[in-house]
Amino acid sequence: MTNSKDLTPKFRHVRLLLARERGHPEGDREEGYDVLAPLTGEGRIDAEEWKSHRASCRVRRFRTGEEDLIGRLRRKPGGQWYFDYAEGDRDDEIGFHLGDERFVTGEYVSIERNGAMHTYQVARVERP
Repeated sequence: MTNSKDLTPKFRHVRLLLARERGHPEGDREEGYDVLAPLTGEGRIDAEEWKSHRASCRVRRFRTGEEDLIGRLRRKPGGQWYFDYAEGDRDDEIGFHLGDERFVTGEYVSIERNGAMHTYQVARVERP
């Protein structure tokens, strides 16, 4: 469990909600992610800060009718960010260019889950 006293001032709680897509013409406020990660002043993931505080960088995936998944924000050797929920890579969810994306309210990010890309809108960014 991460305590707020362990976090640096760069950490933010980011709420991502499913944007409009086939099967969800209005998006879905009951499907998304809560991400706890350090951000730069421009709203990008701060890779240097992440290196020093990896254990505190968390993600929670929530979806109606399913149990929440709790995992970690991780980075592959080539720089690709992903959400890791359990040992192995079968359940990993890959962020499409997450290192370049800005986590600013109203912006969009894409995450690959089970071979399909889904777009999420940044609904909220706040201090934890």
